[in-house]
Amino acid sequence: MSPVSSDTAPRPGPEREPGPDASPATDAGPDTAPTAQPESALSLPLETVAAAAPGPAVAVVAVRAGESRTLCRGASAATRFELGSVTKTFTALLLAEAVARGELGHDDPIAERLPAAAVPEGYGDRITLAHLASHTAGLPVLPPGLLARAVPRFYTNPYEGFTPDHLLHALSQTRVRHPPGQRVRYSNFGVGLLGRLLSDAAGAPYGEALATRILTPLGLADSTCDPELPQATGHWHGRPRPPWRIPGLPGAGALRSSARDLQRYLEVLLSPPPEVDETLRTALHDVTRPRATAPGGDRMCLAWKARTHTARDGGDFDLLFHSGGTRGFTSFAGFCPAARIGLAAVTNSSPTLRGAFIRTAYRTLRDLAAEIPAR
Repeated sequence: MSPVSSDTAPRPGPEREPGPDASPATDAGPDTAPTAQPESALSLPLETVAAAAPGPAVAVVAVRAGESRTLCRGASAATRFELGSVTKTFTALLLAEAVARGELGHDDPIAERLPAAAVPEGYGDRITLAHLASHTAGLPVLPPGLLARAVPRFYTNPYEGFTPDHLLHALSQTRVRHPPGQRVRYSNFGVGLLGRLLSDAAGAPYGEALATRILTPLGLADSTCDPELPQATGHWHGRPRPPWRIPGLPGAGALRSSARDLQRYLEVLLSPPPEVDETLRTALHDVTRPRATAPGGDRMCLAWKARTHTARDGGDFDLLFHSGGTRGFTSFAGFCPAARIGLAAVTNSSPTLRGAFIRTAYRTLRDLAAEIPAR
């Protein structure tokens, strides 16, 4: 998630935006042999995506109706990669889980959970939790004051100097200029605020709340918001970057994950196994429901964007997707509920200007889904 752009996933046209025997989750050297499973119909698509990776390490996973394939180069299936804004889909799931528990409501006003002085001016008292998760709150992409604090670390960790205290102050300096719910406006600020409110409601730091309620129950053992744990080394224009730190907005982009965890994540989104309890099942479905329509006809769900395509047989299908980027990593995750296909891709280099890695991942998922007869 760049401090100067939103992490929207690409259109097919011009862009708008480990198992017990696995290697340790740390940076793999350049001579690490590629790892992949036996040949299948998914193997070539994985190769296509991996070939577009700008970083020296890449992991691509695909799942389809119970089948899964993983391709890793310069990394193992246990290596952690920074997810950037794909974190937002986990924050949305954390909200949906709290709603399914009956602890919160989609339509709860944020004003009820903020100090009075922090409620944004204008239409701020009308903003709900669902507005934050669907980018319809009317908040700007970034909090006021963040860019000024980013300057000393702009090429390494631009969010590091923006703290939780700065978040509330920035909110108090914000004016919401149109009624919430009317327009889709991508906002790191909004989802970062949602993460803060969910953390407060759970009585635990964001990373701890996410681990307790989402990551551990779903079996995502490698995934973490802790920048001190081993992970791949990120790169920006070929130069190594330090681990990404985002203390004031962790819900917008703090998560790290591995290929095997991303495979599991896609599998539970497509078809939760019996061990997933009813609360999480409800939440996993809830995040896929469209809430608003974005310019161009895409629909916003809770963090996920939905886009309709036409299958080979003429029927329509929806892809839900999100992309992400940090100063050293690029990520993509998407799935087609109707075709029961999902794909995730991560690499240890920051997003390129034209976004070829994300574009290729998206198009590959789209083409795989288009082969499945409409249901």
